[in-house]
Amino acid sequence: MRKISLWLFILVFTASLARAQDATQQQIDQLNGKLQDLQESVDAQTKKIAALEKQISDLGDKLNQPGATGNANADDLKKLAAQVQEIDKKRQADNEQILKTIEKLGKVSGGSTGHKSSPAISTTTPTDTSTPNAAGPQKGYDYTIAANDTVLAIAKAYRAQGVKVTSAQILAANPGLNPNSLIVGKKIFIPDPNAK
Repeated sequence: MRKISLWLFILVFTASLARAQDATQQQIDQLNGKLQDLQESVDAQTKKIAALEKQISDLGDKLNQPGATGNANADDLKKLAAQVQEIDKKRQADNEQILKTIEKLGKVSGGSTGHKSSPAISTTTPTDTSTPNAAGPQKGYDYTIAANDTVLAIAKAYRAQGVKVTSAQILAANPGLNPNSLIVGKKIFIPDPNAK
């Protein structure tokens, strides 16, 4: 009976040992799987780092090329300013051409376009005219109000001719002038703020 129990003990011990080996093998297999996953992750990160290093190197090469700094220098800004001024001149010339074309169309159609024509302004040189304005004598122009004139249209017409006057300045230079009821044929004074 002792032999049987000894054999039984050895059998149980061997079975326990086999189960422990199986559990250990499973743990080893799991650890190997995790190590492989980590190795793949490290390889992917290494590839990403290499790609980023290449991009940084390429950008460094681009920055080291002459004229490719990405920053504007004074000459670049001067060239840009000259181009902007040229574009603005072209815009002004186009605007003047458009206005001339509209005037021609208005004349051709007999003025029935519904467009209020700009007031005909005097092209005489500025004169000293004493106005009742509290500021004292001013230089400017005499203007005779025509049909369909408005203070705003008169101011715009003078501005188009280079006289930088506003409706408010015209009203201030002509006390008692009602902008809502201009009298045709009445002379008003157009101040020239630029004349000295």
